[in-house]
Amino acid sequence: MRYGLIILLTFVASAVAWDDDDLEVFDVVEEVNQNFYELLGVTQEASQSEIKNAFKKLTLKLHPDKNPSPDADVQFRNLVSVHNVLKDPGKREKYNEVLKNGLPNWRSAVYYYRHVRKMGLAEGSVILFIIITFGQYAVGWAAYAEKRFTAEQILNSRGKKQKKSGFDTGLAEILEQLPKPSIKDTLPFQIPRFLWWSVTAIPRGVAEMKRQMKEKEEEAKRQKKKEEEERARAEREAAAAEARAAAGGARRRRGFVPPVRDACLLDAADEPHASAPLLEPVKTTPPVVSGGLWTDDDLAELVRLVKKYPGGSPERWERIAETMGRSVAEVTHVAARLKDNCYKIPGQEPQEELVPEPPKKVKTRKTEEVSGGIWSQSQQKALESALAKYPKGGAGDRWQKIASSVPGKTKEECMQRCKYLSEVVRKQKQKEEEELREAQRDTTESQQDDD
Repeated sequence: MRYGLIILLTFVASAVAWDDDDLEVFDVVEEVNQNFYELLGVTQEASQSEIKNAFKKLTLKLHPDKNPSPDADVQFRNLVSVHNVLKDPGKREKYNEVLKNGLPNWRSAVYYYRHVRKMGLAEGSVILFIIITFGQYAVGWAAYAEKRFTAEQILNSRGKKQKKSGFDTGLAEILEQLPKPSIKDTLPFQIPRFLWWSVTAIPRGVAEMKRQMKEKEEEAKRQKKKEEEERARAEREAAAAEARAAAGGARRRRGFVPPVRDACLLDAADEPHASAPLLEPVKTTPPVVSGGLWTDDDLAELVRLVKKYPGGSPERWERIAETMGRSVAEVTHVAARLKDNCYKIPGQEPQEELVPEPPKKVKTRKTEEVSGGIWSQSQQKALESALAKYPKGGAGDRWQKIASSVPGKTKEECMQRCKYLSEVVRKQKQKEEEELREAQRDTTESQQDDD
């Protein structure tokens, strides 16, 4: 590498040593290809005046207007070029050196430099292409030789230290399979392959672009369709909400499936058919399709009917279910939940706790404070759902979760409401038990009188 750099620098220095006058003289000598002095008809020691006079005489003779030769233009151009060299003392001296030593041959760098200067773009491109092709081929062989030499050095160094191992065997196989450089890997073969690949890849590229554009259009259509469906669904829901509001919030009945009653058990007197004889046929009624949410009015009606049909009454629960338009299983389930404070009845307070006050005083504020304020039907339903969703013993602050589920109510108001309803239900339960005991006592006495 170092020697090659030295040679290159030597060639460059030798090329730079020649100036433009030398190159011009060399070009005229090659173009005229005749002794300048002989062409003018003077000796090599002729003076400038003699050269000038000879040039004038030949001009009159070789001018294209007076010279009938086919190459009159070339002869006249060569005459002018020779005169330009000889009339300049510096160029004339350089020409005398050429006559003495001759033109630089192929061993000199200026020889190639002069020829490159005369080349056109097409000729220079072809020569450069050829040079790059040979250089590429040579570099490929050099890289191959370097890889092979490195692998052989590794094998030789390992073979001296230890026996031949599997690694050496694999390396030798790789060395044998190492691809050798081919003329097909050079530019003359690579450029046509690249052009062919470019031409064949254009249809595939166009098809891929069309496919992507089609996918984007389909995706846009699907998105637009989805938005339209969502908009239509929102409009339907809004229309349904308006219809429900216009109908006064009518309750929608759905089928009722009673859940598993773990702790919500009725007393023996409240169980359906508890007091009926075992062998007495029970009157079957068609199933009532009911269900849905229980409002405060429904719960109050259930309590009233339980009082109306005390324990021991024949077909007690069937009558209550028929009156309320619900199934027996649903009515008994809600009654059991009422007994365990699973459902609360607002607006019922024990009479004994009411303290008579002067007529001018209003009890509304006190009652609201005790029951947690005024509760609407929707808030009561939300409280019931939250109590069922967040039972006792769950993780986190239970009452905070319940309050977040009830719109417009705080944690303290929910706790007061639940406490108030529990107390009301407890008082109501006690009253019902007393009424049941009185009814049973009256029934027993009547039976004894009949006996």
